[in-house]
Amino acid sequence: MVKVEKGDVIRLRYTGRIKETGEIFDTTDEEIAKKAGIYKENGVYGPVPIAVGAGHVIRGLDEALEGLEVGKKYEIEVPPEKGFGKRDRKLIKTFTLGQFRRQGIIPFPGMPVEIETESGRKLKGRVLTVSGGRVRVDFNHPYAGKTLVYEVEIVEKVEDPIEKVKAMIELRLPRVDANKVIIEVGEKDVVVDFTPVKDEIDRGTLALGEILLESDLKFLGYEEITFKPNVEELLKPPEAEEEAEAEEAEEREESNAENTKENVEEATEKAEEKQETEEETETGEETEVEGAEKAEETWEEAEEKSKSNKGRKTRRTTTKKTASKKRVAAEEKKGE
Repeated sequence: MVKVEKGDVIRLRYTGRIKETGEIFDTTDEEIAKKAGIYKENGVYGPVPIAVGAGHVIRGLDEALEGLEVGKKYEIEVPPEKGFGKRDRKLIKTFTLGQFRRQGIIPFPGMPVEIETESGRKLKGRVLTVSGGRVRVDFNHPYAGKTLVYEVEIVEKVEDPIEKVKAMIELRLPRVDANKVIIEVGEKDVVVDFTPVKDEIDRGTLALGEILLESDLKFLGYEEITFKPNVEELLKPPEAEEEAEAEEAEEREESNAENTKENVEEATEKAEEKQETEEETETGEETEVEGAEKAEETWEEAEEKSKSNKGRKTRRTTTKKTASKKRVAAEEKKGE
């Protein structure tokens, strides 16, 4: 048995009607909407994702969802003060018939109208009476003072953090495919990247969606929220955006040029170092060859000197032997 608590993200089916008349004024069911005559061609039907307690549905219904079980159907009654409010007589205003005619409007009872105040605020109302050159307009909500009855079913309780973020995107930007959006979720931070879908939706609509999403994600407990592109970038005039892109392109070119220059300088330095190393190696080899040649020459000279000295020695010895023989012969002759 899974119960709903405040702060939970759920998917909800509901149909709302006026208790006094039975009139259906809102529903998530396409077939019911068609039968009730409130079907909208561009409407989104099916279970709606909401965060319980965040004010995504009318206050009386939002409060009544806490404690309900997933998968069960309930009927919830909402009093006027927690619905569309009590009727306020101060919101019934009287205008002259001329004020309407000057705008090309011929008013009649029940006609919906929109009046712009001196401050520029636009108020939606409904004509009550047209009499004696006077037009009474009620600016209360059409269902103000009415008791509401909701038939509800909690279809699902969303548990996964990323799926919760997707559910909020689905709520605020129902025309966006949330599965294409890149979502990164941390303990207290979240990044929502709309880049893959930013060309599929009006920039102003996406900016408004991000503003509402920020409030929703803060309600879910996230403290640091990052959107790509952010609201400022989305609302930037096309000319400014083109200038920014041109500047970025120029910066990239400068960066590439600097990198190329650095690479060339580095390659040049390496080539010079290589050349110096080769020259040193060649010089060393030449020195070794010269040393070997000199050593070979010295060795040959030593051999030649050795042979020369040996010859001289032999000659001296021969001379000595010859002289000795002569002395012996002379002494023998003398003795005779």
